Amino acid sequence: MAVISVDIAGRPYEVRVGAGLLAELVPHCRGRLRKRTVPVVTDAHVHAAWGEVVETSLRENGHEPHWRILPPGEQTKSWEELAATVNWLLSLEVERGDHIIALGGGVIGDLTGFCASVLKRGCKFIQVPTTLLAQVDSSVGGKTAINTPAGKNLVGAFHQPSLVLADLSALETLPERELRAGYAEVIKYGLIDDADFFAWCDANGAKMIAGDGALREYAVAHSVAAKARIVAEDEFETTGKRALLNLGHTFGHALEAETGFSARLLHGEGVALGMVLAARYSAHLGLMPQASAEHVARHIGSIGLPASLKALQLDCDGAGLVKHMLHDKKMDAGTLPFLLMKGIGHTYLAKDVSLDDVAAFLDAELSREAA
Repeated sequence: MAVISVDIAGRPYEVRVGAGLLAELVPHCRGRLRKRTVPVVTDAHVHAAWGEVVETSLRENGHEPHWRILPPGEQTKSWEELAATVNWLLSLEVERGDHIIALGGGVIGDLTGFCASVLKRGCKFIQVPTTLLAQVDSSVGGKTAINTPAGKNLVGAFHQPSLVLADLSALETLPERELRAGYAEVIKYGLIDDADFFAWCDANGAKMIAGDGALREYAVAHSVAAKARIVAEDEFETTGKRALLNLGHTFGHALEAETGFSARLLHGEGVALGMVLAARYSAHLGLMPQASAEHVARHIGSIGLPASLKALQLDCDGAGLVKHMLHDKKMDAGTLPFLLMKGIGHTYLAKDVSLDDVAAFLDAELSREAA
């Protein structure tokens, strides 16, 4: 088992990565489950696959799980589910010192964490991520949120978990499409500031997705360590360092919005295509070699992730996609910073990007891919 410390000032916590952690849930949570009653928030797919394992672990150690089983998908990150889940937690008389367990992917982690942040002005929660994307990204760092009609993750709070348990066994029941989507967030760490890790992904990514346990543990642990380092430096995204973790997300969130935050485009798929577009736009501006941008696109496409706008068959133009970007959380005084690349492993925050130029670039991409 790999153990990575997230050194948040005054609130450090561990991320434990290994196989079999769900079956040993209570021993890993020792000292945190104060009462017999333990609230567990999950979705229907995860409950079907892992509910019995978690139920057994809790009951064999003297606890009584209370389940809230939600529909899978981004639509669950809503005002309605937030209110209903908070009211459910209140009905269980959850106290500020109690821990809520978030068992699932990024949707469950985001919703549960946000509930924990507002319940009685802040109670505790434990992240138990069951998807690759959640294990390497969303379960670590304390960003919690819901979606609104205006856009993705626009209402939320920074609220750190007390513990993260990333059970690699959960990846064995994950659909291959979800695995590939999660891999987008693994690649991201190489593209941000670690060209050697991108080279590792080039050499090992396909085998990792195919099921190699040692490669999976390395990919998850390395990604978590990279994120932990950045979050420790800039917990609230005030210096610009943590903003680097949004590589691919400005383009990706616009594509998710255009496709209705639906199963048509998973979040990780949007991020993957967003990184391709960020690389190609960087090359368009002369910031990175075109060959490097196409290297990024080629690797992402080789994994089975979308690497072109053609695959989405969008009924919009570049201006329509840019309109979605105007709701981006990074908007500052009417300006939208972009994560661009000067090369693989050299991402930076650009604050002088013309949205008209972005729209024209996207029109060219749509036309090129439709040709």
